[in-house]
Amino acid sequence: MADFSITTLFVVPVGQSSVPSSGSTQDLTAGEVGLFDNAYVPASAGSIADAPYFYIAQGRENTYLQGSKRSDKIKGGVGGNVVEYYKVQGNPLAVNQITEVSDLTVKPLNEISLTIRAHSSYIDTLFFNGWTKSVTLPKECLECGGDECLEVDPELVVDALIAKLNQGAPGTNPDNIGFTTFFTFTKDGTGATTKLLIEGKPLTKYGEPCDVSAFPHEYDRLWFDVFIYDGPDTSADFIASDACESVATVTTTQESNYPSGTSEEIAQLEKNFYSYQAGYLKHLHKKTGFNQNFESYVSQGTNYSTFYIRIAELNRSSMVFTDYVNMASMIIIAVESGSAAETAIEAVLEAALGAVTADNTLATTTTTTP
Repeated sequence: MADFSITTLFVVPVGQSSVPSSGSTQDLTAGEVGLFDNAYVPASAGSIADAPYFYIAQGRENTYLQGSKRSDKIKGGVGGNVVEYYKVQGNPLAVNQITEVSDLTVKPLNEISLTIRAHSSYIDTLFFNGWTKSVTLPKECLECGGDECLEVDPELVVDALIAKLNQGAPGTNPDNIGFTTFFTFTKDGTGATTKLLIEGKPLTKYGEPCDVSAFPHEYDRLWFDVFIYDGPDTSADFIASDACESVATVTTTQESNYPSGTSEEIAQLEKNFYSYQAGYLKHLHKKTGFNQNFESYVSQGTNYSTFYIRIAELNRSSMVFTDYVNMASMIIIAVESGSAAETAIEAVLEAALGAVTADNTLATTTTTTP
């Protein structure tokens, strides 16, 4: 469902180790983030629960015609205005999908084919319904040798498949795409228990342009389906025509996921929500020299945990007899993962709003085992 909440982003500078315990919002240094009660007094884990509401505020570098950046009023518990409250733990490591092909039952002198259909955001913009490519082992590769056999040795089949899959893309065009562009292939085990392991490679990381109005960061991951079946590859839909002719068991043992809280992701959020960084200047100019009010507190290479607090207007009940449209707001706090500042902010938030729920659900795929 679409989210039309007005969003305010607070990026805690690397180096801040605690929340302010004295002064007020006007005393915040540039970038410093704090939590303040209704009287603009710094809130602590011991005092915030007794406050009628609290704010999150951040000091500005450019204070012309404005004070500190501040969220709307937040109140937890019964009678409060918090609609949603959760945390995404920073995790810079994105695992790749691993799919294994096991229990091979290949009859001698029968051709078999292996097809991979790969997807990602960028792949699906180039290829309809994913990038699909097949290899076929001719019957000459699947002989028994001098001894008659009912089934070909699975290790022989896996070795032949790996050799085929590792071949270069056809033609002389360097932009032609082969299997090794996206995958690595390894053999696991020997003899009858031999398995083919197919692992997706990390996707290419795109560069950061100098244009401040560009949006280069995009969530992306590689996921894929594997089909191995009797007979040569045809133009027919292999999923339908060969569903009953599988010659192995295909199982996804590790599903790919997205990294979370990378510095590129948080820097993109700063651009996305720039309209709420400054109170009097809304336009984001392409030339950085014209963006005197655009402030970035992201440190490259840092991984961030993010707190999300969605709130309704606190006094909305007093407006039921007026022409009033209920508006929601989202507050995002990005703080260096594992830092003292993360611990300090989480302690105050939990005292005010209760235990925070981690929302790090990974993306899922399904296996192609018949």
